Amino acid sequence: MDGRISIAYLQSYIRSKDYHPELVMEYFLKLAEETGELARAMRRGLRPAGDIRGSIDEELWDVIYYALAIANCYGIDLESVIPQKAAFNAQRYPDPEPFTLDR
Repeated sequence: MDGRISIAYLQSYIRSKDYHPELVMEYFLKLAEETGELARAMRRGLRPAGDIRGSIDEELWDVIYYALAIANCYGIDLESVIPQKAAFNAQRYPDPEPFTLDR
């Protein structure tokens, strides 16, 4: 394995194990909770030292997980949204390093 993981794969993975559109508000509340836990871990500078629990690494994954779970509830394909949003942002804020696909 080359270590690369696509957003499409992550969305599919999360959807296969945790897809309950009726719980979208609960997913959002978990996202907010995990964001707070990430802030706490960042403030403390917690990086895993044999135990990932409560670390910046773990909390960041939790935030990503719930953001993708919410996208799944709304049927949003983030891989198609990201280039659109990047193009929109580039019009407003010119970027010397433009977003490119297939990188």
